[in-house]
Amino acid sequence: MYIIVVGGGQVGYHLSKQLIAEGHEVLLIEKDARTCDRINEDLGSVCLRGDGCEAATLDEVGAGRADVLIAVTGEDEDNLVSCQVAKVRFGVRRTIARINNPKNDRIFRLLGIDAPVSSTQVILEHIEHEVPQHPLMHLMDLSRFGMEIVDVLIGEDSPVRGKRLSDLELPPNAFVSLVITSRDGPQAPNPSLTLGPGDELIAVTPIDQEARLRRVLTGV
Repeated sequence: MYIIVVGGGQVGYHLSKQLIAEGHEVLLIEKDARTCDRINEDLGSVCLRGDGCEAATLDEVGAGRADVLIAVTGEDEDNLVSCQVAKVRFGVRRTIARINNPKNDRIFRLLGIDAPVSSTQVILEHIEHEVPQHPLMHLMDLSRFGMEIVDVLIGEDSPVRGKRLSDLELPPNAFVSLVITSRDGPQAPNPSLTLGPGDELIAVTPIDQEARLRRVLTGV
C-alpha cells in the first residue's frame, strides 16, 4: 500500500520505520527541515519538508493514489485538517488521526475521520482489560456505522440483576449479541434468560449512546 504519514515526531518516525519494514511504500511529511533531514539520513529519502494540511503539499506527494493517510502531529487541529483535505480533495479511502485531547474524539468522528486514535483512550482500555471487575470494556469500534461493541459485566449492584433480557430498556438501536453466563458460558441471547452477578453481555450500541447503556446495565 501507499501510505502518507503526516508528522515526523517520535510517533511518525517509528510508525514510518515499521511500515517500511513491512514492505509498504511510505512518504512522510514534516514541517521542520532538520527533523526531515534526520529522518532521510536514517530511513532513506522518505521525508518531504512541507505542511500536510496544505492541498499543494498533498498533491506534490501524490495523495490521489494513496491508500491511507495517517496524521500524527502533536496538534489535533493539524491532524484533522490533513485528514479532511486528503479525503475530500484527493479521495483517500482511509484516514487515521492521532488525537492528543480525548475530548476531540467525537468531533473527529462527526467530521468523517475513519479512525481517530487517542493514546489516552488506548491506555485506559488496556487498564480496563487488566481489571476484570471493570463494568464496561470497549471491544471494537464500528465507526463507519457510528456503532461500537462493548463487553458489560453484571455486578452485585447492577440494576438489571435478576431481570430477564426481554425486560431490559436498552437505548435506541442498541442490542445484546451474546451472553456469557458465569454458570453456562457463552450462549445466544434468549429473551427469557435471567441475569445474575458475574454474567457478561456483549452488546452493540451507537457510540453516542454508550453512557446511557452503561447506566442502564451497571448503574454507573
